[in-house]
Amino acid sequence: MGNITLCPTTRLHDRIINTRERLYRIAVVWCGDQMLADDLVQETIVSAMKNHRQLRDKNCLFGWVCSIMKNHWYQHLRKQRKHDNIDDQLNLPSYDHGPFGKCQEMDIIRQVRIAVNDLTLQQRQVIALVDLSELTYCDVAQALDIPVGTVMSRLHKARKTLLKKLEINQRKMPLDAPPQCAKQA
Repeated sequence: MGNITLCPTTRLHDRIINTRERLYRIAVVWCGDQMLADDLVQETIVSAMKNHRQLRDKNCLFGWVCSIMKNHWYQHLRKQRKHDNIDDQLNLPSYDHGPFGKCQEMDIIRQVRIAVNDLTLQQRQVIALVDLSELTYCDVAQALDIPVGTVMSRLHKARKTLLKKLEINQRKMPLDAPPQCAKQA
């Protein structure tokens, strides 16, 4: 990737590289594995650099790069013919001070990640692009090569399904039940 001949301008080269963090957040949601997400993003960036001439509108760079990542992800899925569960380990800071607050936060994150993992691949993709990466519906439609109406429909169904799953999980938990991580200690 250090070869400058892959990209005609340093500015475009830098813009492609600067998509890495956003791509990684999306890739983690799509594939549920941090190492696999990192590989997927790396492969995507290399492809974008090699195929920079295919970018028609430089203002749509991120949508174009997401489309490349989607293609690499589908290619990986076809090879693997399976999808692993999301890893429950997260290292996020707690906004509530103390171990119990951190434990509660981790429990909520775990429940959301499990619920997201239960969505269909298409719904996970749309959720990641709209809610995590804050792309417009048009950009998501371009990235996934689907109509805008399909983006809106999948997003609506995904959010509705997530809410239902989280409400069901909440009803199953007794009010005085300790968070999952407190049970393991």
